Amino acid sequence: MASTLDLTPRASARGVGSNADTTPPVYDYTATGSAFVRATQPDYFGWLEHVRAAAGCTRPIRLAGSLLTVDSSTGRVLDQRHTDAMPDAAIYTACGNRRSRVCPSCAQTYQRDAFHLLRAGLVGGKGVPDSVASHPAVFATFTAPSFGTVHARVVKRHTCRNRRRCDCRAEPCHARRDAGLCEHGRPAVCWARHETGDAMLGQPLCLDCYDHDHQVVWNIFSGELWHRTKQAAERWLAKLARRRGVPRVEVVTASGNIRKVPPVRLSPGKVAELQARGAVHFHAIARLDGVDGQNPDAIVPPPAGFGVDELVDALRHAARHVTFHTPAHPDRPEGWPITWGEQVDLEPITTDGTGEVTDGMVAGYLAKYATKSTEATGHTSTRLTADTIGDYADPDGDHTARLIDACWRLGRPTGTPVPLSERPRDPRPRPGFVDRWECPDCGTHTRYPACPVCIAARQAALDTQPASRPQATNPYARLRRWAHMLGYGGHFLTKARRYSVTFQLLRDTRVAFRRHEHERQADEQPAALRAVDHLDDTTPLIVGTLTFAGVGWHTTGDALLANTAAAMARARHATGREELAHELAVQSSLTPAA
Repeated sequence: MASTLDLTPRASARGVGSNADTTPPVYDYTATGSAFVRATQPDYFGWLEHVRAAAGCTRPIRLAGSLLTVDSSTGRVLDQRHTDAMPDAAIYTACGNRRSRVCPSCAQTYQRDAFHLLRAGLVGGKGVPDSVASHPAVFATFTAPSFGTVHARVVKRHTCRNRRRCDCRAEPCHARRDAGLCEHGRPAVCWARHETGDAMLGQPLCLDCYDHDHQVVWNIFSGELWHRTKQAAERWLAKLARRRGVPRVEVVTASGNIRKVPPVRLSPGKVAELQARGAVHFHAIARLDGVDGQNPDAIVPPPAGFGVDELVDALRHAARHVTFHTPAHPDRPEGWPITWGEQVDLEPITTDGTGEVTDGMVAGYLAKYATKSTEATGHTSTRLTADTIGDYADPDGDHTARLIDACWRLGRPTGTPVPLSERPRDPRPRPGFVDRWECPDCGTHTRYPACPVCIAARQAALDTQPASRPQATNPYARLRRWAHMLGYGGHFLTKARRYSVTFQLLRDTRVAFRRHEHERQADEQPAALRAVDHLDDTTPLIVGTLTFAGVGWHTTGDALLANTAAAMARARHATGREELAHELAVQSSLTPAA
């Protein structure tokens, strides 16, 4: 018998009809068969509505447990539901992964949130005052130094209209007539004109000449280099303000003391990007702000005379002079030098849409790279362990395999204690013990030099206090943890606290909008809110006791149906946005000029 049920949600577009099954019987162990079995069940549309929140996710998280509706004023339980009565006996939630290769749907949401977060720091909105549009801002690019000669595509003069689809003729890669063979007997020149997307781009001309150890160490310490660069730029601006006679601002601290701070400060937001060679470079938005002594958290314009030129000079000075050496390592006792490369680009950002670098272009550019990771190098593995490192690391392999091997080799434990069989023996018959004594504080009788009861209580009290300084550990130990990221272990999108809003605020705003949208559609009483909202009124709260039940869809058919439904929803939303943009453009063109 032919089935007339839609395998995907009913669409309002013309030409979309039911998918009638006129083929021979399908088997439920295939994706099509399991999708057909799911679509022919009576509760199919209920299941589709149940998984709508995570429909586009490739690996959703399944939660199991109970949901209690509690009266916030009396604490009485009004209703109780368990996930066993729900479809698939679980609640689906999106994974929230930012990497486009792992989950395109969640990465798209992250990219749009990143766009609004970064753009709000330039033009205002989302809780940021609109006055930031008048603040000086610079789009800065800091690259890593050279660790060896690599294949590159160099275009001295662009004649294309779109750099993303550049078809200009490139220069020869490394055309040097005076260079022959390197010390390993390989050619030190390359006369090829590489095209965009060439697999040779970023690969060293000689793998043995390339300093893979230095590159992975630079990646792990690049966050510290960025931090020192920001501090150096702020110090340069503070000295400039002192030379110009701009007084320092008195700020009242939380303890009531008065502290004098410089009248200008940087509010940056940066995105890390891995180049094809595997080295990290940073794209940053540096905004110049002033300081309000009455309200230090307020975003105010900088003092008069501080503009884009001063900001560019401060960043260029910091990038040129900031350098440091890493701690000693058994393979290199003098450490490695950490500094920026020669290529440092600083472009002013305009917010009126007239310059070459606008706020929308910069925010979109950074948001796009915030969802990428090691895809540019062709390596997409997850965190490596001692069991899986052999599948990717190879000291005699290709460029990426040697970088991973350098991470694992340099990140080895360097403070291993001496084996017990080689330790010197204590001549005392009972090392560590003394004559029996009584603790005067708690009355415990012990033969230890210190009372174990008092020490345990004192240590428990110390554990609850914040540490005054970080523990002294091996600074290279993180290389093994981040070997799958070629040594880089920092966040791919970071910002100053005063630059813009947070991702959490954007997510909470979206949740509140969807909740109120559901209320308007249902035209009912206000729906129950979560307990984490901490409301003080009499609105019922939903208290969930949910536990982790698994990751992913139950069958490939469920994944096919859910992702198809989400793709159709995204297509409808995209069409709606295009129609709205077209209507706005038509209205603006019909509006007479003033």
